[in-house]
Amino acid sequence: MDYSYVRYQLEEVKLRISQMADSCGRKSQEIKLAAVSKTFPAEAVLAAYEAGHRIFAENRVQELAEKHSALPPGIEWHLIGHLQSNKASKAAAISDYIHSVDSDALLDRIDRASSENGKKLNILLEVNISGEDSKFGLDETSAMKCAEKACSLKNIQFSGLMTMAPYGAEECELRRIFSSLRNLRDRIENSLRIRLPELSMGMSGDYEAAIREGATILRIGTAIFGKRT
Repeated sequence: MDYSYVRYQLEEVKLRISQMADSCGRKSQEIKLAAVSKTFPAEAVLAAYEAGHRIFAENRVQELAEKHSALPPGIEWHLIGHLQSNKASKAAAISDYIHSVDSDALLDRIDRASSENGKKLNILLEVNISGEDSKFGLDETSAMKCAEKACSLKNIQFSGLMTMAPYGAEECELRRIFSSLRNLRDRIENSLRIRLPELSMGMSGDYEAAIREGATILRIGTAIFGKRT
């Protein structure tokens, strides 16, 4: 299949990110675009890679592993889907960032795996700001406690927080959810006297609202690769 369209859609998304950043007084350079290639083959990722993009995200460890081995080196890989503890070692070996950490036990597994791999892995705590039963993630109280645990571990780099907004939510609700994550990050920073530079929030349908509320990592798939079958 011809994936040349990926280059053009990637350019359009990057242009829109730049425009949105400018409109709210931010620098586009402070916003990472993680291109989410789940269910698309390595050839689709390669089209974006050859266009100069280097940050990609996957939901599943197995799919990330397959693409990690099939694609050129130099890619920054982000795991964004729910991570089971029994797959933490594999995820730690091939990921640069794990966005979906939601328990003390998972923190411990990732810390051990990072030590075994001789690396310091970037992790983000996933917070279920919307409170939807269908979503994984910590509530705000648990996130504060889990943040303390993350700070105590030597083989991970606690880099920030991640959340997902409900599909099709109105602009005002999106802004509320994303600003709530930013405010929680600020409270954790102040309480623990640390710096958390990353806010992973915003996908194809809501990344503009996320940029307005301070997102530093956008997880965008459909707008780049197209609809999934």
